[in-house]
Amino acid sequence: MAQKRLANCITCHAWNADGSKIALCPNNNEIHVYGRKGNDFVLEHKLTEHDQVVTGIAWAPKSNRIVSCSEDRNAYVWRWENNQWKPTLVILRINRAATDVKWSPEENKFAVASGAKCVSVCYFEEDNDWWVSKHIKKHKSTVLKVDWHPNNCLIATASSDFKCRVFAAHIKGVDKNAPDTPWGKIPAFGEPLTEIDCGGWVQSVQWSPNGSKLAFVGHDSTLSVADISGGSPSVDTVRWNELPFRDLLWINDSSIVCCGHDCNPTLFQDKGGWKFQKKLDTGAGAASGEGAKANSAFKTFQTKVDKGAETVETKLTTKHQNCITWVAVYKKAGANVTQYSTSGLDGNVIIWDAPK
Repeated sequence: MAQKRLANCITCHAWNADGSKIALCPNNNEIHVYGRKGNDFVLEHKLTEHDQVVTGIAWAPKSNRIVSCSEDRNAYVWRWENNQWKPTLVILRINRAATDVKWSPEENKFAVASGAKCVSVCYFEEDNDWWVSKHIKKHKSTVLKVDWHPNNCLIATASSDFKCRVFAAHIKGVDKNAPDTPWGKIPAFGEPLTEIDCGGWVQSVQWSPNGSKLAFVGHDSTLSVADISGGSPSVDTVRWNELPFRDLLWINDSSIVCCGHDCNPTLFQDKGGWKFQKKLDTGAGAASGEGAKANSAFKTFQTKVDKGAETVETKLTTKHQNCITWVAVYKKAGANVTQYSTSGLDGNVIIWDAPK
């Protein structure tokens, strides 16, 4: 495990193919690229083309290209040339902030979620030497996250209209094959295949490694896993009795790590149904639960009596000291994750060993 504070606050991060470099946004319009040397990180580049806060970063492992999106409604594709990162502007044709970006598995497309109630699917047009976009609409509110199916032609979206959806994203002339789906032959681009209800904003969504299941977390403190192998989704929902999750990561086809407002990565596994297994940050052995609340209340009262202050700064027992907003793969063995990383509002990047 490695832990490093790289900013006051981190909105998103992504690793290159071998985990030797990380690109992150320190909650402003910049992208900082660090090289990792042991447990130390060395700042190598600052990318400053965006005008507002960067909301999503994805690093393509095969082509070594970075794509970023921002509240400025633009995306950039960054290529490594002559020892520097060179940007290419992508016109997304949206009138609200971009919220997330993901490369497709074959890296011939990427998808950008936005507050414009749509997803921009972008691909490179060789004849004109630029990136163009096509829109997937049919959302009623902001699209918060997107994820690509392993077949490169389906997109799952997480929206603040309380829906998780799956759309066809096959583009003729860009994708070599039109794969079959659990719903039969893949329809035209942008056609909805299914939608699943949630009791709150759908904060994040991700396909399982084998593509047969779809997991998403809601702001109503739920984790839902939909089995779509038969076409009509069969949904198993775990109702969490603590603070909501913001992001999730499949470790393998039967294990999911969720992260969010309680600052502690949490493991769920499929054991005859999806169930909570354990919290993965055991902390420093300090009080937790009702004991921690009582201790915090006593400290607040004591501080008010001794110093006349109304509040007291309380250090959490977890390694993250504020909400975890982003979780990413660090290393894999085949389709399974062996190490993953988290970042959040405390500015920390932490690399964790995947639970067995």
